[in-house]
Amino acid sequence: MEGINKIMTHLWFDKEAVEAAAFYQEVFENSRLLSKIKIPSTPSGDVDSVTLVIEDHNLMMISAGPYFKVNPSVSFMVSCTTKEEVRKYWDAFVKGGQVMMPLDSYPFSELYGWVEDQYGVSWQLMYVGDKSFSAKIRPSLMFVGDNCGHAEEAIKYYTEVFRNAELKSVSRYGEGFPPNKPEMLNFAEFILEGQSFSIMDSAFDHEFNFTEGVSFIVNCDTQEEIDYYWEALSADPSSEQCGWLKDKYGVSWQIVPTVLNDMMEDDDREAVKRVTDAFLQMKKFDLEALNKAYRGE
Repeated sequence: MEGINKIMTHLWFDKEAVEAAAFYQEVFENSRLLSKIKIPSTPSGDVDSVTLVIEDHNLMMISAGPYFKVNPSVSFMVSCTTKEEVRKYWDAFVKGGQVMMPLDSYPFSELYGWVEDQYGVSWQLMYVGDKSFSAKIRPSLMFVGDNCGHAEEAIKYYTEVFRNAELKSVSRYGEGFPPNKPEMLNFAEFILEGQSFSIMDSAFDHEFNFTEGVSFIVNCDTQEEIDYYWEALSADPSSEQCGWLKDKYGVSWQIVPTVLNDMMEDDDREAVKRVTDAFLQMKKFDLEALNKAYRGE
């Protein structure tokens, strides 16, 4: 698949992936469809998978049943250069959605709002004016519950696991923001393999935490690379299935051979079915076995 990044965000839907993809393409002018495929004979039946590039961000979505839901533990932060842009996105997302933080002026931005759209996906819309930013859209991780207070530790962990990594900025709450402790992170930004992330601690009571509803795909060129990320990230053996794993903070990752994207787009549906049947039996992906299934060996 042309145009895919090393790291991609993946959203799990019950049935709405295709509809949501069309909606996001309407909202963001600078977007395009990379692929739309049907994965055959999964435990959820034949399922739709759609991949978009929105601004500078790769977003894959799947309709695979009501097993996992997206929630605000991972949101998308959108840096906007004009207030009109903020309002445009806000108006689109608030229809049928839910306001998390009202569109208003805040100490950190002249115009900011946090909204959950009609599909349950959370967006933080921020006016940044002429300030520089590393990415137009970046996933934002909220560390709550038992994770709260560990965001800085997580940055160190992720930037050690990923060899091409950079810490961009760190901001702490300081005094006067209870129940958050002064040393906790209210905002930090880091980059892994060209993909920007932000992260924060929140000591408030939240009814959500990380789930498979939002995961991060790592596209790997070799078996050695698959083995490396699997060993470095997997912390919950019970979550290992079909290339999926959970790290020690409960964040879900998919460690995937890059060539799998091309295999699943093949016009030979029998080959696609063979590959699907093969990877459904795997925990960590076996690249040689996938290639043999693809070739019908």
